[in-house]
Amino acid sequence: MFETAAPRWSAPVLQGAAMFPERYTRDGIADRCDHRLFVQARHIYSFCAFGELGWDGPWRERCNAAVDHLIAVGRRPDGFYIHKFSCEGAVADARADFYDQAFTLFMFAHAGRTLERPELFDHARALFAAMERDWRDPRGGFREGEIAECPPRRQNPHMHLFEAAQALYDATRDDRWNGLATEMADLCARRFIDPETGALLEYFTETLDRLDSREGMIVEPGHCFEWAWLFERLEARGLGGAATSDGLVAFARAKGIDSARGVAINEVYTDGNIRWASARLWPQTERLKAAVARYRRTGEEVELREACAAFSGLARYFDPSDRGIWFDKLRPDGGFEPENAPGSSLYHITCSYVELLSLFPGLGRAR
Repeated sequence: MFETAAPRWSAPVLQGAAMFPERYTRDGIADRCDHRLFVQARHIYSFCAFGELGWDGPWRERCNAAVDHLIAVGRRPDGFYIHKFSCEGAVADARADFYDQAFTLFMFAHAGRTLERPELFDHARALFAAMERDWRDPRGGFREGEIAECPPRRQNPHMHLFEAAQALYDATRDDRWNGLATEMADLCARRFIDPETGALLEYFTETLDRLDSREGMIVEPGHCFEWAWLFERLEARGLGGAATSDGLVAFARAKGIDSARGVAINEVYTDGNIRWASARLWPQTERLKAAVARYRRTGEEVELREACAAFSGLARYFDPSDRGIWFDKLRPDGGFEPENAPGSSLYHITCSYVELLSLFPGLGRAR
């Protein structure tokens, strides 16, 4: 992690640029493409985490520069943040999306704490005020913003808002964030989880009711694991969540793991039929995080075995010829798609790394 991935992903695409790379080619060359704001926010989180773990590279300078650029160029007059920058750092797509705002809040939590910049918490409060002003839906949750077509409404940005709220509460102890976290947990339990199977549904009507179509039966096992991990964090704070985690994990492990390849697959239906048998990298990290968090709570051997299996599955995605980049998609035939290595994956890898190290303090820290 610190010998290869951190140096590579901390290097800007253009000399002196503030932004982190969006992606690398399989030849290890940074792609001069548009840079999505949520990927920049994720990278800032990752390098703040690397700094806390002892990496002696220029994480603080890079994170401060990236944060300053994201605010100066990415913030719109109405308080929302844009969707994309050009490779040179200018605005490429000024539309605002719910998913992007959730990750901006998440970034402010970690950067504000790690970089010791409390003004970033003010930026978080200002952004959330804009979301409440324009996107709060009286029927539940928040509207999609200006990019995603609606309907359907998605659970996924609400999940990342849940994650951001937990991070902001941990960083500030401001009860507004604790209230938002419990609101998102309740929304998930009431609206997003199929009561018959315990599976997490992906898509909904404008009123957050279940879609009366096959689309309304789509389940991503990786998101089941990711919500489960967040509910485990809620449980650890004494706010409940273990039972919800149990149900989500039970479905995902029963229906969403390909035992032949040893990986969590992309999509199934609530009836257990497979919709998309390929397996992206990120569900493997969420499978690992959920197992580690559950082992911490229960101490059960089955969770430790599951964590080991998830780690083995994840390890397959790292390019043996260049450990600083990874493959993103494992095909049903067991081969990898020869695509660019997306920077969006570093956040998932870092989260799982931090979670794993929580069981083994000192192991894997930079020396």
